[in-house]
Amino acid sequence: MKARLIALSLCSMLLAGHTLAGEITVSAAASLTNAFKDIARGFEAQNPGSKINFNFAASGALLQQIAKGAPVDVFASADQETMDSAVKQKLVNSADRKDFARNALVLITPADSKLKLQQLSDLQQAGIKHVAIGVPASVPVGRYAKRALENARLWPAVEAKAINTQNVRQSLDYVARGEVEAGFVYQTDATIMPDKVKVAFSVPLDEVISYPVARTATAANATEAQRFVNYLLSPAAQAVLSRYGFQKP
Repeated sequence: MKARLIALSLCSMLLAGHTLAGEITVSAAASLTNAFKDIARGFEAQNPGSKINFNFAASGALLQQIAKGAPVDVFASADQETMDSAVKQKLVNSADRKDFARNALVLITPADSKLKLQQLSDLQQAGIKHVAIGVPASVPVGRYAKRALENARLWPAVEAKAINTQNVRQSLDYVARGEVEAGFVYQTDATIMPDKVKVAFSVPLDEVISYPVARTATAANATEAQRFVNYLLSPAAQAVLSRYGFQKP
């Protein structure tokens, strides 16, 4: 009986070890929340014993967490600039990064808004008192919006109306609740709440919104982390991303 209990104990330990061996933490841009949760289910079904834990936030905030030693195996950013910074800080290896999706920037308003907005200059209207914009220093969608407004020579005027948000989903929520008259989000975010927000127009950019991903240099489970990175480029994962409105890399 004692020998059996020891054997069962060892078996449990081995099973626990196997679970831990297949467990990774993925820090990903907030705009990836819905798509990545669906992708994780497919990945885990295809790889029994695997477990993905997510941490969603603005790309800049996630980078700061990793730089401070947060235990992260995979980093997925909503822009190249943040990933470039991760490479410079040696938090990820340049050779490991891969582009897996693209997106577009749009201006949204509450679904019941009567405002007529067709271009960036329309944000100067008196009826526009508040505009949700991610903090440009740490939120990629805010940085894209600021550059577009600077190119149109409208940044000072719109900055005076800006309600800064910590990530793109916060901007989406502010517009959905009618707390601001307009907000800058990604095309994919706008499709999540079609009954509460509507797209006024697509924002012209002089750059491509491209999403890179890489396993971190300190990944506790480098093999599993790389398996997930590779999976993001698989037909199954790309189909999920497409369903949520992301474009191919």
